[in-house]
Amino acid sequence: MKAVFIDANPTLAAVAERLHRPDDLELIINRQPDITSEQVPAALGDAEIVIIDHTHLPTDIARQCQNLKHVVFLGTGPRSYMNPEELAEIGIEVHIIKGYGDTAVAECAFALMWASAKNFGRMDREMRAGNWLRSDAVQLTGKTLGLVGFGGIAAELARLATGAGMKVIAWNRSPKTHPGVTFVELDELLATSDVVSLHLLLTDETRGMITRERIQSMRDGAILINTARGALVDEDAMIEALKSGKLLHAGLDVFVTEPMPKDHPLTKLENVTLSAHSAFRTPEASDNLFQAALNHCRRISGQGVQQ
Repeated sequence: MKAVFIDANPTLAAVAERLHRPDDLELIINRQPDITSEQVPAALGDAEIVIIDHTHLPTDIARQCQNLKHVVFLGTGPRSYMNPEELAEIGIEVHIIKGYGDTAVAECAFALMWASAKNFGRMDREMRAGNWLRSDAVQLTGKTLGLVGFGGIAAELARLATGAGMKVIAWNRSPKTHPGVTFVELDELLATSDVVSLHLLLTDETRGMITRERIQSMRDGAILINTARGALVDEDAMIEALKSGKLLHAGLDVFVTEPMPKDHPLTKLENVTLSAHSAFRTPEASDNLFQAALNHCRRISGQGVQQ
């Protein structure tokens, strides 16, 4: 059995080489991170497993991959890149990886929250341009952080925010409890949170869940943080709310279209802090991620799993 890591950037290529064992199944590392969907069948050849980081795999392209039976997606949100149900119908199983970067992503959300509250991004840009811009800031100690969705990342962010003196509330689609966190209905969370941070998987049910109406129901001057998936939010409505001042600031690591187009409206707004879908990019998370990917491949091929 053979696997192809189809779109390895230099960092993950090095991690894959280091973690791949001599007794593992054959692994081909394609060092072409900008590979197009149309190039996937030729690059995959007769391999049964494809490891995908960020390349789109439309179902009609997957049909052209003669031996493909398994997709190991490096993350939790494959729906941004493929349709798992359609792939299952043609005999291709999609495997995801959870929990590999909970701490890394939580730290990114935490950093975006503070950068948004202190307006560091705008002051940095203005000072580099020779302008001595002073900006009023939001003091987060004592403020309320609302977590929309509560898995491993949200639990880590709750730990960080509680340690920083914030009150933490959360909403989750299924009932949960967690020390130091008060669970409330979504409407109450949106109406009472000074900062709203999104931590949901992208599914048919959650796509566009933060609607124009829900944005308008948020507290005036709230900060919105998104390190989950861009398509959870009505992006046009969010932009309007940022322009009007309904939202004080947004800290965003994810977007509806990635990479973000050069002239995207978000790049024109001063009250937005942007990062390039990089929340999970730490050495610790990369090791966890690819070790889990290899373990998927080992299970598929009937080999032992390394802890």
